[in-house]
Amino acid sequence: MTKESLATKYNPKEFEDKTYGMWMEKNYFSAKIDPDKESYTIVLPPPNITGQLHMGHALDQTLQDILIRWKRMQGFSALWLPGTDHASIATEVKVVEKIQKEEGKTKEEIGREAFLKRAWDWKEDYGNRITEQMKKLGSSCDWSRERFTMDQGCNKAVTEFFIRLYEKGYIYRGNRLINWCPDCKTSLSEAEVEHEEKQGAFWHIKYPVKDRDEFVEIATTRPETMLGDTAVAVHPEDNRYKHLIGKTLILPIVNREIPVIADDYVEMDFGTGAVKITPAHDPNDFEVGIRHDLPKLNVMNEDATMNEKAGKYQGMTRYECRKELVKDLDEQDYLVKKKEHNHNVGACYRCNTVVEPMLSDQWFVKMEELAKPAIEAVKGNELIFLPERFTKTYLHWLENIRDWCISRQLWWGHRIPAYYCDDCGEVIVAKEKPESCFKCAFTNLRQDEDVLDTWFSSALWPFSTLGWPDETEDLKYFYPTNVLVTGYDIIFFWVVRMVFSALELTDKAPFKHVFVHGLVRDSQGRKMSKSLGNGVDPLEIIDQYGADALRFMLATGNTPGNDMRFYTERVESSRNFANKLWNASRFVLMNINDMDLNKEYKTKLTLSDKWILSRLNTVINEVTLNLEKFELGIALQKLYDFIWSEYCDWYIELVKPRLYGEDYDSKRTASAVLLEALESLLKLLHPFMPFITEEIWAHLPNSQDCIIVSEWPKISQERILPQEEKKMELVMDAIKSIRNIRAEMNVVPSRKAKVIVVADKRVFDIMEENKNYLITLASASEVIVLEERNDIPEDAVSAVVEGAEMFIPLDDLVDFEKELERLEKEKTKLEKELDRVDKKLSNQGFIGKAPAKLIEEEKQKKEKYQEMFEKVLERLEYTKNKLK
Repeated sequence: MTKESLATKYNPKEFEDKTYGMWMEKNYFSAKIDPDKESYTIVLPPPNITGQLHMGHALDQTLQDILIRWKRMQGFSALWLPGTDHASIATEVKVVEKIQKEEGKTKEEIGREAFLKRAWDWKEDYGNRITEQMKKLGSSCDWSRERFTMDQGCNKAVTEFFIRLYEKGYIYRGNRLINWCPDCKTSLSEAEVEHEEKQGAFWHIKYPVKDRDEFVEIATTRPETMLGDTAVAVHPEDNRYKHLIGKTLILPIVNREIPVIADDYVEMDFGTGAVKITPAHDPNDFEVGIRHDLPKLNVMNEDATMNEKAGKYQGMTRYECRKELVKDLDEQDYLVKKKEHNHNVGACYRCNTVVEPMLSDQWFVKMEELAKPAIEAVKGNELIFLPERFTKTYLHWLENIRDWCISRQLWWGHRIPAYYCDDCGEVIVAKEKPESCFKCAFTNLRQDEDVLDTWFSSALWPFSTLGWPDETEDLKYFYPTNVLVTGYDIIFFWVVRMVFSALELTDKAPFKHVFVHGLVRDSQGRKMSKSLGNGVDPLEIIDQYGADALRFMLATGNTPGNDMRFYTERVESSRNFANKLWNASRFVLMNINDMDLNKEYKTKLTLSDKWILSRLNTVINEVTLNLEKFELGIALQKLYDFIWSEYCDWYIELVKPRLYGEDYDSKRTASAVLLEALESLLKLLHPFMPFITEEIWAHLPNSQDCIIVSEWPKISQERILPQEEKKMELVMDAIKSIRNIRAEMNVVPSRKAKVIVVADKRVFDIMEENKNYLITLASASEVIVLEERNDIPEDAVSAVVEGAEMFIPLDDLVDFEKELERLEKEKTKLEKELDRVDKKLSNQGFIGKAPAKLIEEEKQKKEKYQEMFEKVLERLEYTKNKLK
C-alpha cells in the first residue's frame, strides 16, 4: 500500500498534538511487569499543583523523557511515573487568597472542614494544569499511574512512616528553636530557608558590669533580640575577659541582670570576642543555652511583632523596634558605633519574608542515626551523583544535619497522626483516632492541628507510588528506580530525604544515579523570575517553534550540573535543523518511491555507500555510549553534526547522479542505503525529537509500527570500515580544496573547469576510481589523474591534499597575485601545524606518558604536513616567477 507523501513544509502544529494523542490511544507509555524484560524506572519529581510549566520543568522533563524513550526502545519495561505535589504552603496561600477575594473571609472564619473542601476543589480545578502542559512537551509518562502526594495510597505511606519513626524514638515533640515565617505563620525546615547576602550593620553596644566601673562591648546585627538576652559568652581562654567570667552584667534599657559565661563556641578573634546569648532567637545561642541551663526568653509574637516581654516596645514590628531601640541606646550612651556589614539573611522559600528563629512546640525527626546509612550509600557507591562534585554538597548537608522540624502550622497537608487526651495529657500516635485514651480510658481525644512538612511525603515518592508499605508486585519489579533527574537546587530539599527514608524503610537506595542539571537562566545569565519579568513561557515557544525545537535547544545547551542560558536564536537554529531533516527526508522518500528495496544490495556498494554506513555505525556506537554516561548533550550534538553535514550535505549530494541516472541497480543500491541510514538516524534522534521523527517514520515504506516502540539501532561491526572512511575523506578533502580555490578565485558555479590530479602511488587508484565525485561536486568539466606532473598548464592554480596535488587551469580568470596570497596563507597554516607537531614530539612529558599509538599518529601527521608544505613551496616559487 502506497503511503501518503510527507507534507511539503515542516509545520509541527499540523502533527504534534495528533501524534501525542495517537501515542496515548495506543497505550505506548504504559509500563507492564514483564519477567522477560529488565525494568527501567524514573519517578518524575512531582511539580506543585500551584505551578505552571516553566523552563526549569521543561529542561528537567526533556532530560527524563530522552532517557525513558531510549530505554523503551532498548527493550526495557520502561516506567516514567508521573504525579503532582500538594505543596502545603503554596497551595494554602492560593486557597486563602481565593476565599478572601470571593467570600471576604479568613480560613479560621469558615473552619477547617470547609477550608479543606475548598482546597480539594481548587486542586481539581487547577491541579492538573501542569500535567496537561507536560503533554505539549511530549513527555511519555505512564499517565495511567499518575499519583498525588495526598492521595489515599500516599497518605497511608506517610502515616506508616510517621508511626515507624515514632516507635523507634526518631520522632519527638519538643520546645526548640525553629525557623519561623512571620507571613506564612508556619515553621520551616533548614532546607526551606533561602540565604541571600544583604546589606546590614553591626551595632556595637556596651553592657555595664554590675558594681564595677567597666563594661563589655558586644556586636549584633539584630539589636531588637537583645531584649531576650539571658547571658553574654566569652571564650574561657580569652585573657581580656577571664576576670569577668561568673560576674553579672546589666542589660541596657531593660536593666535585667545576666551572667558572663565561658563557652568554646565563642571565637576570640571575631568581633569583640564577647557574644550576647539569646537562646529564644538564635540557633547557636539555643545550644549554648542548653549547655549552661539558661532561661529562654521569647520577645516576639508569631507575626514578628514584639510581645509583652519587650516592655515599651510591645506591639512594634521587629524593624520598628530595632529603630527605636537603637535610638534609645544612643541617647543613653550605650551605643558605641554602627558598622556597615554584608551578611547572609535567611528568607522563606515561598514568600521571601525574612525568617525569624523562634521557640516553638513542634514535631522533630532525630537525624543523626538516619543520616549514617545515607552517607555510607554514597561512600560505598550504592548511590552515584553525576556530576560527581555534587557528592560533596550531599555529604556536607548530611554530615552537618540538624534535627528536622516536620510540623507545619497549616491545614492543607497530611495531618499529624497524633492525638491528645485532654483529661490526662497522654499523647497517642496511631493510624486512626482511638476510641478512648490508652492511659485513662476517657474519650476526650483531639487530633494535633498541624500538618506534616511537604517534604515528609515527597521523601517517600520513589516507593510510596509503587505501593509501599504493601509488598506489591510493582514494588518488587520497578523498585529501586534507576535514576533521579533533578536540579542542584533541591539536593538537600528532597534528594537527601528520599535517600535516608528509602534506606530506613526498604533497606535500598531509592535510585542508582542522581543526574543533576543546572538552572535555565535568561540570555544575560540572570535567574528567571516574575520580579525581573524575564521568564520565558515554554508553551509560547512550543506554539511558535514546535516542541522538538525547544527540546533540541534544551538538550544541546545542557551539560550536567551547569546552568544554561536561554537564547531564542538557539531555538530558531534548532527549528532550522528540524526543517533540514524534514526536507532531506522528503527528498529520500520522493526518490525511492516505487523502488524494490528488498533485494540484496550489499555487494554493489560504492565507496560513498560504504563510507556513510561505516560512519553511521560509528555514530550509533558513540551516541549509545554517550547516553549510557548521561552525556545527552554530547550525544545529540554528534547526531546533529552527522545528519546535517555527512548525511545531508555530503551523502545525499554524492548519490544524486545515481538517483537521476539510468543504472537501475546503482539507483536501487543508493536508495536502499539512503533509507537504511535515514531509518537508523530517525531512531537515534527519536528520544530527543519525538514528534518529527514519528511523523517522518510513518511515511517510510518499510515502517510497520510506530518509531516509539521500534528497536534501538545496534552496531554492525562488519559495516565499520576505517580504510573506506579514510579513502572517502581523501576524496572529500579534494572536493573541498577545489571548492575553496574556486571561491577564492570568484569562479561562478556554472563555469566548469578541468581538474588535473597528480597523485602518488598510495592514492592514485582512489582518485582514479572516484573522480566522478569531483565532476559532480567540484564543478569539474573533466578530471585527469596522473602519476607525474607533466604538461600542467603554467597558469593553473593548485591545492594540496594528502598524497595528491590538484591543478585547475583557469586561463584568464586567474589573478596570480591572489593565488600568491592564498598560497602564503596555506604556507603559514602548514608552518603552524608543523610547529605544533614538532613541539609535541619534542615534549618529553608527552613522549613519556602518551600511548605509543598516539605518538605514532603525531609522527604520521608530521610526515603528511611536511609533504604538503614542500608542494606548497614549489607552487609558491612557480607563482612568484609568473609575476616577475
